[in-house]
Amino acid sequence: MYSDGISCTILNLLKAVYDKTSYCSVISSTNLENLALSHRPGLASTLTKINCWRLFSYSKCVFLDADTLVIQNIDELFERPSFTAAPDFGWPDFFNAGVFVYEPSEEIYRSLLDLAISQETWDGGFQGLLNHFYNDWNKLDEPYRLPFTYNVCPNAGLGYKAALKVVATNIKIIHFMGFDKPWLNISITGMPCFWAYWQYIFHHKVRKDVPKELV
Repeated sequence: MYSDGISCTILNLLKAVYDKTSYCSVISSTNLENLALSHRPGLASTLTKINCWRLFSYSKCVFLDADTLVIQNIDELFERPSFTAAPDFGWPDFFNAGVFVYEPSEEIYRSLLDLAISQETWDGGFQGLLNHFYNDWNKLDEPYRLPFTYNVCPNAGLGYKAALKVVATNIKIIHFMGFDKPWLNISITGMPCFWAYWQYIFHHKVRKDVPKELV
């Protein structure tokens, strides 16, 4: 999906990479107070992602944030029920909205849109909205709860690196959430293995197709 504000150069690049692109209108949050709590006012426009529930040509979808990197086959996610997601790194009783399995639905789209208009969410953005809507997620059975390996956020905390050694070969998706991105800062020191992996993929498989003015 893409919205207004994207350049023709980027749009043409997306159309060259993906089988299908879909235009959607921007939906913005006015909840500036809660957005300020995360120091990320840019999350206001993340409500635009609600439009993914209108991809009616598909019976089931796997949503991936633009800052995720798939490093192993994830076809098995299409066997998961709707709605399925992985725990959030910062507060595991909530799910992270960077990766989730869902089924397009006009009814759910309308419900999410109404909720976004009528109520404030705890972060003012998309993730807070979805956690408000699917507020029983942390009580659901295993099929609805993805392992953290499907949404690994490279933000090292207490015990993180030790656990990483155990599950490293099982990691499916890396999610470069937050301010630091490998395409913006190549000198990050927190989890250099993830940054190095992104750099390798970009320079060996992607860069040759990217216009010089964008590199």
